[in-house]
Amino acid sequence: MSRGRKRIGTGFSKKRQAGVVSMSLMSPPQGNAPLPLKVSVVGAGIGGLSVAIALRRNGHLVEVFEAAEIATEVGAGIGMQVNALRVLEHWGMRRGNLKGVQYDGIMTFDARTGEGLARRWLVSGMDQGQSLLCHRRDVHDELLRLAVGEGDGVPVKLRLGNKIVECDPERGTVTLKDGETIHADLVVGADGLRSVIRSHVVGATVTAPATGLSCFRSLIDASKLGEMEWLTEGLSGARSIIAKEGEYRLIFVYPCRNGQFINVVAIYKDPHQDDPDWLATGTREELLETFNDIHPKFLALLALADNPVLRWQLRVLPVLDTWVRGRTALLGDAAHATLPTLGQGAAMAIEEAGALGCLLPLGTRREDVPSRLEAYQTLRKSRGDYVNRESLAQGIEPSKRGLYFRSPEVQSYLFQHDAIKDAKAYYEKHFVL
Repeated sequence: MSRGRKRIGTGFSKKRQAGVVSMSLMSPPQGNAPLPLKVSVVGAGIGGLSVAIALRRNGHLVEVFEAAEIATEVGAGIGMQVNALRVLEHWGMRRGNLKGVQYDGIMTFDARTGEGLARRWLVSGMDQGQSLLCHRRDVHDELLRLAVGEGDGVPVKLRLGNKIVECDPERGTVTLKDGETIHADLVVGADGLRSVIRSHVVGATVTAPATGLSCFRSLIDASKLGEMEWLTEGLSGARSIIAKEGEYRLIFVYPCRNGQFINVVAIYKDPHQDDPDWLATGTREELLETFNDIHPKFLALLALADNPVLRWQLRVLPVLDTWVRGRTALLGDAAHATLPTLGQGAAMAIEEAGALGCLLPLGTRREDVPSRLEAYQTLRKSRGDYVNRESLAQGIEPSKRGLYFRSPEVQSYLFQHDAIKDAKAYYEKHFVL
């Protein structure tokens, strides 16, 4: 397990899926009505559902193929910055459904001394609750609502327990494990770090090498906190606990689900990522031993973690030569999986989905798809590659660690971008006669 992408818990099951499939049937367009594209999306995570929403709203017929039997997300927190929320609001997101906690900045603490410093966002207006700290499952549930519930376009058809094993990117076909071949006008590979679609688009197998960093992850019930003023008082947002001496270690902590849970990500150096017996779970005792020399007030929080404690390997894809081939495109982690140091992985997938929606309105012909995907790459790849490389640099280069919270230039580049506005302008300039 490398990125915590395993779907667990209760979610959108095959039993519930039956009602959705019946809603996904549509009569052929009458008269001169424009024909919808038939779209196959591989992966029902945040990126896959996002692009399904964007294309459903345009009137296209979208099927999402997910290998897991249940479409939900791992129980962990996620930062939803304003640039991502801007796209979700364009699609009709109900902000209250995210149950987010206001994200106005960060408190940084010295792991040994316990001393802290408040850092508000350096971009104007960012302290007005524009960004949120959320539970990943709440975000996923809202995306499910937008994908399969009432709204513009034909509800998305979810095909759970359907593993894709092959793709012909030029023809627009995907093949399931049981041998069924699905023909589409557009294929989107949103299938994460271990993407099946990626090798067919790139023309070679591209894997994410070990970075030497792994993390423990835990959700702690806030009712267990007791008196932890460093965590509960002051600036609304995240807490970052940095070991400034010895091996690199970082603990990133924040509330989610209206403050009901505290999300803990504890990053540490891990030379054993390629060992065949590496386990995706650890124990509270291992977590405490790894961070045994930090200030007692921080150890008191880690001691509240329940067993078992999840472990994720932090791996980074190299920059790909291309994200597109024929009528197939990559999106999200399948294109640029990276470290969480900028908190922009999900945001990039959402932005990319928004851009594809703008470039593929109803009336787009099958023969138009390859050129629209080239436009998608022109519009989006440099930004996705920047987040990929800069996230890595800020994780492994000592001089860059924490730059995200100190640099108005980095924050402005990330937060002030309007993916929908830019993609609409590009479409008007290049594709409207």
